[in-house]
Amino acid sequence: MKTNFSLLFYLKKPKNYNEGPIPVYLRITVNGKRAETTTSRTCEPTQWNSNAGRLKGTKESVRAFNAYLDTLQAMVYAAHESLTTQKVAITADRLKNLLNGKPEKLYTIIDVFKEHNNQVAALVGSDFAKGTLERYKTSLKHTQDFIKWKYNVNDIDVKEIDHDFVVSYDFYLRSVRKCANNSAVKYLKNFKKIIRICIASGWMVNDPFVNYKAKVKVVDRLFLNDEELRRMAAKVFGTERLGQIRDIFLFSCFTGLAYADVQKLKATEIITGPDGEKWINTQRQKTATPTRVPLLPPAVSILNKYSDSPVCEHSGKALPVSTNQKMNAYLKEIADICGIPKKLTYHIARHTFATTVTLSNGVPIESVSKMLGHTNIKTTQHYAKILDMKVAQDMSKLRQLY
Repeated sequence: MKTNFSLLFYLKKPKNYNEGPIPVYLRITVNGKRAETTTSRTCEPTQWNSNAGRLKGTKESVRAFNAYLDTLQAMVYAAHESLTTQKVAITADRLKNLLNGKPEKLYTIIDVFKEHNNQVAALVGSDFAKGTLERYKTSLKHTQDFIKWKYNVNDIDVKEIDHDFVVSYDFYLRSVRKCANNSAVKYLKNFKKIIRICIASGWMVNDPFVNYKAKVKVVDRLFLNDEELRRMAAKVFGTERLGQIRDIFLFSCFTGLAYADVQKLKATEIITGPDGEKWINTQRQKTATPTRVPLLPPAVSILNKYSDSPVCEHSGKALPVSTNQKMNAYLKEIADICGIPKKLTYHIARHTFATTVTLSNGVPIESVSKMLGHTNIKTTQHYAKILDMKVAQDMSKLRQLY
């Protein structure tokens, strides 16, 4: 990291000074920030050359005094060169501590971030989902690349992170990394968690996010309408693999389960509900919240279809689910075959359940939120939008009154 660096030896008069020798101090300035330390030497004011920062004269005692100051100066320059070689952020306090033989405990943001990720990795499967760890790994990589891009160092002291760092990081994500608004905000949200750890641990005093504000923009979420849903369900495919992928996708359309929850769904988690019908009784992998969903007839039919699947019998799973990558690849092919002009991904099934299957058929949003396993109804509102057809139906009823 490029720094503006200077040294100054000067006399520092003590309080209530009248006369006599005055202590000689060394002031180290890095990027406008100062740190001062005593040289453990004193001199008479009349002997001091303030321009040179040294004693006046040529006596042996003067030369020895000035040589001592030269040695201190050389030590500071050596410390500066060492930090530069290590590609560690240089501060005035750090140089002063190295000069005095008191190397401070250095907390750097990348080291703290790595330690955080190691802890998350150790808790995957209990407190965290695997996807959460992957997001933090990606965020760490972006942070490392940003620090290298802006400061040309591998790491930076947490004390050096300020408002300018956050604003520049935001700019980097949007410009260099070409991240969309919501992606940039999420990466900075992950980074902010690391900052909170530093503040709580006392390694940072000021919060660099205080004056930073960025909002997630509401985006239109794709879903299948009723006609597209029926068209896909009725389609007969030429290959078994496409039919299987279609069936499992439809299962989520009629239950609202995310891919990870369908993938881990056990046959034993299909229970008889209080109404005597079949229900799903499981726990969301993402949030560990309970999810209880009454099964609609299409979902029951799909479960029955694969109940004797060798994969299910061996694993105890309710359905033979492929990897998410394969599912998404095949769904694009299925969309083309069915004439659906939408870029299908597995998560669209969850949106379809929230809109076409439930809300548009009059299911209260509170019930939809509970079935989706959301802890906040605002999250459900992001997923589900009331269809124009439902609005038209509601207004049609109202027209009859006028």
